Amino acid sequence: MSDPTETAPAPSAAVFRRLQVLSKRSDFLAAARARRQGTASMTLQARFRDDGDPAIRVGFTCSKKVGKAVARNRAKRRLREAARLVLPENGRPGWDYVLIGRPEATAARPFPALLDDLRHALRKVH
Repeated sequence: MSDPTETAPAPSAAVFRRLQVLSKRSDFLAAARARRQGTASMTLQARFRDDGDPAIRVGFTCSKKVGKAVARNRAKRRLREAARLVLPENGRPGWDYVLIGRPEATAARPFPALLDDLRHALRKVH
């Protein structure tokens, strides 16, 4: 039996790194004035915040050019999942990221390629 006073090993820092979702229009506008990188399946806008908060914040948007509501929602779901998988390890603390869906490409692109596009865009903006 194990000793009850022993502590479990500490989880890695990535476990505690949660993504915060952007919701204020002013945050989206600030990201729009910052760095951007286009890929085949999305556009990434990124900016560094000087507020000292180490959280990684992310926002998602798809215009009506992407399609009707069903197509926009599907594209945003795919972008959210890609961000959840890629940003904790490739994003930087204190940065805001906005992922913008592209017409037909975001929903139709194979998911592994979508993940690679996001990783490539992050490398370029940093």
